[in-house]
Amino acid sequence: MSNTQQLEDLTTQVRRDILRMVHKVNSGHPGGSLGCAEFFVALYQEILERKEGFDMDGIGEDLFFLSNGHISPVFYSVLARSGYFPVNELNTFRLINSRLQGHPTTHEGLPGIRIASGSLGQGMSVALGAAQAKKLNNDKHLIYSLHGDGELQEGQNWEAIMYAAGNKVDNIISTVDLNHQQIDGCTDDVLPMGSLKAKFEAFDWTVVEIENGNNIDAILKGMAEAKSKTGKGKPVCVLLNTVMGNGVDFMMHTHAWHGKAPNDEQLANGLSQNPETLGDY
Repeated sequence: MSNTQQLEDLTTQVRRDILRMVHKVNSGHPGGSLGCAEFFVALYQEILERKEGFDMDGIGEDLFFLSNGHISPVFYSVLARSGYFPVNELNTFRLINSRLQGHPTTHEGLPGIRIASGSLGQGMSVALGAAQAKKLNNDKHLIYSLHGDGELQEGQNWEAIMYAAGNKVDNIISTVDLNHQQIDGCTDDVLPMGSLKAKFEAFDWTVVEIENGNNIDAILKGMAEAKSKTGKGKPVCVLLNTVMGNGVDFMMHTHAWHGKAPNDEQLANGLSQNPETLGDY
């Protein structure tokens, strides 16, 4: 894609996809998916250096790993609308024998999915392994990953964060979706984490902050800055400030829609706020 308006139109369509997928099966996680819609669109349309087709080796291209796998609706929508599989397959979300399960898995062979990410806190470790494999293969491409802020309450993350700096894994950009919400409430109420910037820097990472993670131009600028800081001996963290439920007013700024599907009336309301741009599936 070539301009911000096209990316915003795709983001609007992705929001429609998310709402319709979760509504159809009365199951799923719309809040975080909506909050990361702009990020995923920017990532797959502009940021990642991708090659034609899909293979699990991923040699000669950038790779992305989703750690907070419950936001699969946005991942599936953007993968489909980026050409990885037919858009109408979104109709099978969370159905028995579908390749589009609630948390991404690999045994169904869905193009674009490289790891199963149902258990939180593990994606950082996998991404670091892929980053080191890139170095061993003399592949100059980068590894990108996404993590929830509540997910960072899992201890395995901090072992991986320490490992990355200690081994100078400087070809990774790990983004944290900083929406301050998790399934049981605000992150500060469940388990305060203090300053994630200070924590990552204390672990010897380079940190880039994107103040408006729901703005396409801000994302592109911030991720370009992050990329410019790779290859300098330190892993890179991006703190992406987003709003849970972004684009659907009654879902915004609350944990209530972390894992709840809209009813018929709520679906109609949400879709009315996001007029169709590229065609529903």
